[in-house]
Amino acid sequence: MILIKLGGSIITDKTQYRTFNRGAVRRLCKEIKDSGIDAVIVHGGGSFGHVLAKEHSLQNGYTEPSQIPAAAKVQYDMRELNLMVISELLDAGMPAVSVPPGSCFMMDDGKLILDDPEVLLSASRLGLTPVVFGDVVFDRRKGFGICSGDQIMEVLCRIYDPEKAVFVSDVDGLFDKDPKKNPGSKLLPEVTWDLLKTVSSDISVDDVTGGVGAKMESMLRMTSSKRDCVLVNGSVEGRLYSLLKGDKVISTTAKGGSK
Repeated sequence: MILIKLGGSIITDKTQYRTFNRGAVRRLCKEIKDSGIDAVIVHGGGSFGHVLAKEHSLQNGYTEPSQIPAAAKVQYDMRELNLMVISELLDAGMPAVSVPPGSCFMMDDGKLILDDPEVLLSASRLGLTPVVFGDVVFDRRKGFGICSGDQIMEVLCRIYDPEKAVFVSDVDGLFDKDPKKNPGSKLLPEVTWDLLKTVSSDISVDDVTGGVGAKMESMLRMTSSKRDCVLVNGSVEGRLYSLLKGDKVISTTAKGGSK
Protein backbone atom coordinates (compact mmCIF):
# COMPACT_ATOMS: atom_id res chain seq x y z
CA MET A 1 0.00 0.00 0.00
CA ILE A 2 1.14 3.53 -0.79
CA LEU A 3 0.15 6.55 1.25
CA ILE A 4 -0.50 9.58 -0.97
CA LYS A 5 -0.97 13.22 -0.04
CA LEU A 6 -2.45 15.54 -2.65
CA GLY A 7 -1.19 18.93 -1.53
CA GLY A 8 -3.39 21.99 -1.33
CA SER A 9 -1.09 23.73 -3.83
CA ILE A 10 -1.97 21.23 -6.56
CA ILE A 11 -5.68 20.68 -5.91
CA THR A 12 -6.49 24.39 -5.36
CA ASP A 13 -5.13 27.81 -6.21
CA LYS A 14 -3.81 28.74 -2.77
CA THR A 15 -3.86 32.45 -3.62
CA GLN A 16 -7.58 32.51 -4.49
CA TYR A 17 -10.20 31.68 -1.87
CA ARG A 18 -12.13 28.46 -2.63
CA THR A 19 -10.62 27.82 -6.09
CA PHE A 20 -10.66 24.13 -7.03
CA ASN A 21 -8.27 22.83 -9.70
CA ARG A 22 -10.71 20.27 -11.06
CA GLY A 23 -8.70 19.42 -14.16
CA ALA A 24 -5.53 18.67 -12.21
CA VAL A 25 -7.40 16.61 -9.60
CA ARG A 26 -9.22 14.61 -12.29
CA ARG A 27 -5.94 13.75 -14.00
CA LEU A 28 -4.17 12.82 -10.75
CA CYS A 29 -7.05 10.58 -9.69
CA LYS A 30 -6.83 8.78 -13.02
CA GLU A 31 -3.06 8.38 -12.64
CA ILE A 32 -3.54 6.82 -9.20
CA LYS A 33 -6.23 4.48 -10.50
CA ASP A 34 -4.27 3.49 -13.62
CA SER A 35 -1.17 2.68 -11.56
CA GLY A 36 -3.05 -0.24 -10.00
CA ILE A 37 -1.78 0.39 -6.48
CA ASP A 38 -3.68 0.15 -3.21
CA ALA A 39 -3.76 3.61 -1.70
CA VAL A 40 -4.83 5.64 1.29
CA ILE A 41 -5.24 9.28 0.31
CA VAL A 42 -4.86 12.51 2.27
CA HIS A 43 -5.39 15.96 0.84
CA GLY A 44 -4.54 19.45 1.98
CA GLY A 45 -6.80 22.44 2.41
CA GLY A 46 -5.24 24.95 0.07
CA SER A 47 -7.42 28.00 -0.47
CA PHE A 48 -10.42 26.26 1.11
CA GLY A 49 -8.69 26.05 4.48
CA HIS A 50 -5.71 28.36 4.80
CA VAL A 51 -7.25 31.71 3.88
CA LEU A 52 -9.86 31.94 6.65
CA ALA A 53 -7.73 29.99 9.12
CA LYS A 54 -4.91 32.50 8.77
CA GLU A 55 -7.25 35.50 8.87
CA HIS A 56 -8.71 34.34 12.21
CA SER A 57 -5.53 32.70 13.65
CA LEU A 58 -7.30 29.36 14.07
CA GLN A 59 -3.93 27.57 14.15
CA ASN A 60 -3.25 29.21 17.53
CA GLY A 61 -6.36 27.78 19.17
CA TYR A 62 -9.41 29.45 20.66
CA THR A 63 -8.73 32.97 21.93
CA GLU A 64 -11.94 34.92 21.25
CA PRO A 65 -15.60 34.32 20.34
CA SER A 66 -15.22 35.80 16.84
CA GLN A 67 -13.21 32.71 15.85
CA ILE A 68 -16.18 30.38 16.28
CA PRO A 69 -18.04 31.28 13.06
CA ALA A 70 -14.71 31.10 11.18
CA ALA A 71 -13.95 27.62 12.55
CA ALA A 72 -17.40 26.44 11.46
CA LYS A 73 -16.95 27.96 7.99
CA VAL A 74 -13.52 26.35 7.51
CA GLN A 75 -14.99 22.96 8.43
CA TYR A 76 -17.81 23.54 5.94
CA ASP A 77 -15.39 24.60 3.19
CA MET A 78 -13.10 21.64 3.81
CA ARG A 79 -15.95 19.16 3.58
CA GLU A 80 -17.02 20.71 0.31
CA LEU A 81 -13.47 20.41 -1.03
CA ASN A 82 -13.27 16.83 0.20
CA LEU A 83 -16.48 15.89 -1.58
CA MET A 84 -15.15 17.35 -4.83
CA VAL A 85 -12.00 15.24 -4.49
CA ILE A 86 -14.10 12.18 -3.62
CA SER A 87 -16.26 12.79 -6.71
CA GLU A 88 -13.21 12.78 -8.99
CA LEU A 89 -11.87 9.58 -7.38
CA LEU A 90 -15.23 7.86 -7.84
CA ASP A 91 -15.38 8.96 -11.47
CA ALA A 92 -11.89 7.50 -11.95
CA GLY A 93 -13.15 4.16 -10.66
CA MET A 94 -11.78 4.21 -7.12
CA PRO A 95 -14.12 3.31 -4.20
CA ALA A 96 -13.25 6.43 -2.20
CA VAL A 97 -14.88 7.19 1.13
CA SER A 98 -14.60 10.39 3.14
CA VAL A 99 -13.10 10.18 6.64
CA PRO A 100 -13.41 13.65 8.24
CA PRO A 101 -10.61 14.14 10.78
CA GLY A 102 -13.09 15.08 13.50
CA SER A 103 -14.60 11.60 13.29
CA CYS A 104 -11.46 9.91 14.60
CA PHE A 105 -8.77 12.48 15.54
CA MET A 106 -8.26 14.79 18.52
CA MET A 107 -5.45 17.20 19.24
CA ASP A 108 -3.66 17.90 22.51
CA ASP A 109 -1.78 21.20 22.53
CA GLY A 110 -1.25 20.91 18.79
CA LYS A 111 -0.25 17.25 18.75
CA LEU A 112 -2.48 15.03 16.62
CA ILE A 113 -3.88 12.01 18.44
CA LEU A 114 -5.66 8.93 17.13
CA ASP A 115 -6.85 6.82 20.04
CA ASP A 116 -8.66 4.25 17.89
CA PRO A 117 -7.82 3.56 14.22
CA GLU A 118 -10.75 1.15 13.76
CA VAL A 119 -12.71 3.39 11.38
CA LEU A 120 -9.77 3.81 9.01
CA LEU A 121 -8.58 0.22 9.15
CA SER A 122 -12.09 -1.15 8.67
CA ALA A 123 -12.51 0.85 5.47
CA SER A 124 -9.21 -0.39 4.09
CA ARG A 125 -9.93 -4.02 4.97
CA LEU A 126 -13.15 -3.82 2.97
CA GLY A 127 -11.28 -2.61 -0.08
CA LEU A 128 -12.44 0.99 0.22
CA THR A 129 -10.08 3.92 -0.26
CA PRO A 130 -10.09 6.22 2.81
CA VAL A 131 -9.70 9.89 1.99
CA VAL A 132 -8.70 12.08 4.95
CA PHE A 133 -8.00 15.81 4.85
CA GLY A 134 -6.59 18.75 6.77
CA ASP A 135 -9.21 20.49 8.89
CA VAL A 136 -10.15 22.28 12.10
CA VAL A 137 -10.02 19.64 14.86
CA PHE A 138 -10.86 19.94 18.55
CA ASP A 139 -7.90 20.35 20.88
CA ARG A 140 -8.02 19.27 24.54
CA ARG A 141 -6.02 22.28 25.72
CA LYS A 142 -6.53 24.94 23.05
CA GLY A 143 -10.18 24.31 22.21
CA PHE A 144 -9.42 23.70 18.55
CA GLY A 145 -6.51 23.79 16.15
CA ILE A 146 -5.52 23.15 12.56
CA CYS A 147 -4.84 19.51 11.81
CA SER A 148 -2.63 19.55 8.71
CA GLY A 149 -2.52 16.91 6.01
CA ASP A 150 1.16 16.39 6.81
CA GLN A 151 0.35 15.60 10.45
CA ILE A 152 -2.27 13.12 9.28
CA MET A 153 0.28 11.48 6.98
CA GLU A 154 2.62 10.89 9.91
CA VAL A 155 -0.10 9.25 12.01
CA LEU A 156 -1.36 7.11 9.11
CA CYS A 157 2.20 6.04 8.37
CA ARG A 158 2.43 4.51 11.84
CA ILE A 159 -0.95 2.80 11.47
CA TYR A 160 -0.62 1.39 7.96
CA ASP A 161 3.17 0.95 7.64
CA PRO A 162 3.04 1.72 3.88
CA GLU A 163 5.77 0.67 1.50
CA LYS A 164 6.12 4.30 0.36
CA ALA A 165 4.69 7.72 1.18
CA VAL A 166 4.23 10.21 -1.66
CA PHE A 167 3.65 13.95 -1.30
CA VAL A 168 2.21 15.53 -4.46
CA SER A 169 2.89 19.26 -4.81
CA ASP A 170 3.29 21.89 -7.54
CA VAL A 171 7.09 21.90 -7.59
CA ASP A 172 9.63 19.32 -8.80
CA GLY A 173 10.84 18.64 -5.27
CA LEU A 174 12.86 20.39 -2.57
CA PHE A 175 15.19 23.16 -3.75
CA ASP A 176 18.03 24.89 -1.98
CA LYS A 177 15.98 28.12 -2.34
CA ASP A 178 12.33 28.88 -3.15
CA PRO A 179 12.15 28.18 -6.92
CA LYS A 180 9.20 30.55 -7.30
CA LYS A 181 11.39 33.44 -6.13
CA ASN A 182 14.85 32.26 -7.24
CA PRO A 183 15.09 30.97 -10.86
CA GLY A 184 18.64 29.75 -10.23
CA SER A 185 17.70 27.47 -7.34
CA LYS A 186 18.88 23.84 -7.48
CA LEU A 187 16.75 20.73 -7.05
CA LEU A 188 17.90 18.38 -4.29
CA PRO A 189 17.25 14.77 -5.40
CA GLU A 190 17.72 13.48 -1.83
CA VAL A 191 17.40 15.15 1.56
CA THR A 192 18.60 14.14 5.02
CA TRP A 193 18.27 15.84 8.40
CA ASP A 194 21.71 17.42 8.04
CA LEU A 195 21.02 18.72 4.54
CA LEU A 196 17.65 20.17 5.54
CA LYS A 197 19.38 22.51 8.01
CA THR A 198 21.05 24.28 5.07
CA VAL A 199 17.89 24.79 3.00
CA SER A 200 15.82 27.98 2.87
CA SER A 201 12.22 27.28 3.91
CA ASP A 202 10.64 30.52 2.62
CA ILE A 203 7.11 30.10 1.30
CA SER A 204 5.34 32.02 -1.45
CA VAL A 205 1.71 31.87 -0.31
CA ASP A 206 -0.27 32.08 2.92
CA ASP A 207 -0.01 28.81 4.84
CA VAL A 208 -0.85 28.06 8.47
CA THR A 209 0.86 24.67 8.61
CA GLY A 210 4.55 25.54 8.40
CA GLY A 211 5.55 25.58 4.72
CA VAL A 212 8.16 23.44 3.01
CA GLY A 213 10.47 23.16 6.01
CA ALA A 214 7.77 21.59 8.17
CA LYS A 215 6.76 19.34 5.27
CA MET A 216 10.27 17.97 4.83
CA GLU A 217 10.59 17.39 8.57
CA SER A 218 7.36 15.36 8.43
CA MET A 219 8.68 13.39 5.49
CA LEU A 220 11.95 12.63 7.25
CA ARG A 221 10.09 11.43 10.34
CA MET A 222 8.14 9.06 8.11
CA THR A 223 11.20 7.41 6.58
CA SER A 224 12.66 4.11 7.73
CA SER A 225 15.22 1.60 6.53
CA LYS A 226 12.47 0.11 4.35
CA ARG A 227 10.45 3.21 3.45
CA ASP A 228 11.27 6.34 1.46
CA CYS A 229 9.10 9.45 1.31
CA VAL A 230 8.98 11.23 -2.04
CA LEU A 231 7.99 14.78 -2.98
CA VAL A 232 6.85 14.92 -6.62
CA ASN A 233 5.37 17.51 -8.98
CA GLY A 234 1.76 16.63 -9.71
CA SER A 235 1.34 19.42 -12.24
CA VAL A 236 3.48 17.47 -14.74
CA GLU A 237 1.25 15.02 -16.57
CA GLY A 238 2.16 11.36 -16.00
CA ARG A 239 4.84 11.98 -13.38
CA LEU A 240 2.82 10.68 -10.42
CA TYR A 241 1.74 7.65 -12.47
CA SER A 242 5.36 6.85 -13.38
CA LEU A 243 6.48 7.21 -9.78
CA LEU A 244 3.71 4.90 -8.53
CA LYS A 245 4.70 2.34 -11.18
CA GLY A 246 8.24 2.34 -9.82
CA ASP A 247 9.94 4.45 -12.49
CA LYS A 248 12.61 6.99 -11.63
CA VAL A 249 11.27 10.53 -12.01
CA ILE A 250 12.31 14.06 -11.14
CA SER A 251 11.56 14.37 -7.42
CA THR A 252 13.10 14.67 -3.96
CA THR A 253 13.39 11.59 -1.77
CA ALA A 254 13.67 11.92 2.01
CA LYS A 255 16.12 9.44 3.50
CA GLY A 256 17.75 8.77 6.81
CA GLY A 257 15.08 7.42 9.12
CA SER A 258 13.03 9.13 11.79
CA LYS A 259 14.63 11.47 14.32
